[in-house]
Amino acid sequence: MTAELRAAARRFDRRRFLTVTGAAAALAFAAHLPAAGAASAAELDARTIDEDPFTLGVASGDPLPGSVLLWTRLAPRPYEPGSGLPRRRVQVRWELAHDARFTRIVRRGHATAHPEFDHSVHVEAGGLAPGREYHYRFRAGDWISPAGRTRTAPHAVARLGGLRLAAVSCQAYHDGYFTAYRHLAEEDLDLVLHLGDYLYEYAVNATGGARAYTDRRLPAHFNRETVTLEDYRLRYGLYKSDPDLRAAHAAHPFVVTWDDHETENNYAGGTPENDVPPEEFLLRRAAAYRAYWENQPLRAPQRPQGPDMRLYRRLRFGDLAQFDILDTRQYRSNQAYGDGWQTPGPESEDPARTMTGAEQERWLIDGWKDSRAVWNVVPQQVTFARRRNVPTPDYKLSMDAWDGYPASRQRLLDGAQAAGIENLVVLTGDVHVGYAFDLKADFDDPASRTVGTELVATSIASGKDGADRPANWDNLTRANPHLKFCNGRRGYLAVTLEPGQARADFRTVSAVTTPGAPVTTAASFVTEAGNPGLTPV
Repeated sequence: MTAELRAAARRFDRRRFLTVTGAAAALAFAAHLPAAGAASAAELDARTIDEDPFTLGVASGDPLPGSVLLWTRLAPRPYEPGSGLPRRRVQVRWELAHDARFTRIVRRGHATAHPEFDHSVHVEAGGLAPGREYHYRFRAGDWISPAGRTRTAPHAVARLGGLRLAAVSCQAYHDGYFTAYRHLAEEDLDLVLHLGDYLYEYAVNATGGARAYTDRRLPAHFNRETVTLEDYRLRYGLYKSDPDLRAAHAAHPFVVTWDDHETENNYAGGTPENDVPPEEFLLRRAAAYRAYWENQPLRAPQRPQGPDMRLYRRLRFGDLAQFDILDTRQYRSNQAYGDGWQTPGPESEDPARTMTGAEQERWLIDGWKDSRAVWNVVPQQVTFARRRNVPTPDYKLSMDAWDGYPASRQRLLDGAQAAGIENLVVLTGDVHVGYAFDLKADFDDPASRTVGTELVATSIASGKDGADRPANWDNLTRANPHLKFCNGRRGYLAVTLEPGQARADFRTVSAVTTPGAPVTTAASFVTEAGNPGLTPV
């Protein structure tokens, strides 16, 4: 049996499993809006809602030249199951304006917040001008949401002089405050790329872990690992109640992709981290994927089908940038040698191993062949460049990163070269460290041709305060001459794309275990168009 036939059989087995799990599971896996009529939930008069339903704020995402996705979720009491609303649908009004005072309305309409989708609202606002800033808000009864600011993508053939974005990842609530988001909200950005670990499945105690609350206590149901659909929904309610995260979403459109912790640490495709039956893990994955879609500014094509969700997608910003957003978690082969840092060998170097799955790999390379952008940017999750842990022959590599899938990495680098991609920029999260790598044609030869750049965003909070030089700083920098920067503080990555160069600013905060830390720029680098390689500024 070929690999493709085996993959098809696995997909069939998942679908067959979903048909026999009963009515409750069928509801949890529902992928389409509830049908009108007797099967649809009754309607709740929004005027009867007596508590603010917009506690989780607003968000926008996936900007196109003529449209943008607007999001909110009605949750008067987000720390409670059901979020304080009955299982009845609610009509929500939305409006989009040229100005922050909403005196020049451009579009308005109604959307339904269905209880089956935890009263989330996804509005694809169309008929908009390319490359234009807009302001938006929602209304439910007499309640008005906070206002958000968003921006459409430029026209596909627009000649752009610049584009400014930020990359973020890894925001463990229990490890500290989301201070970096407050600073990011004040930046002048066209979009924010979230590279995964938007939430963590781990328990959060009554005092919020490292936040050490003294003025309030969190409900006991947060002090357990997320497994069920209700668990994941409540966890998003906790995270999205953070004021700094809400401020960042309100200030900029987000483009999101997940990593592992939105479901479970280091899962690989249909293989869980722990020894549980496959069908049990697929139930968990379906719940996690559904809650992810409900709580993110994602369009209808990303709505999950059971335990499957097409998250990889492509966005274009004029002639300047093409963004190929990857999913390196859902389709990957299981980690070699039992995961972790291991000595590479025949198992990890097997050419049949894949990080992306065959279909996504073809989609990416075909997209490069058609690209006319100056910069081809790949937002994804785990470290792409080779990363030896020590500068000695007994080095180990991370089996969860692309080092555990070197043949898959090489196929992408070969595909980029065959497509004539001169300015490849890989954006990465996951490791709670800011890295700047030159991507080499041969990582064993530091003098070999540089074929691209990898910029790794540190975490928003995961890992607590961190340090400018982590404990492994000396080993990493000596073992990897293509590593140009390493910093273990929390923060985000700001990137400015111009026709002639790309600039990366590593923005860090001094602490996250206490609120309000200032932000500084730890380092800046540029890479010239047509001349790959990082130069410090």
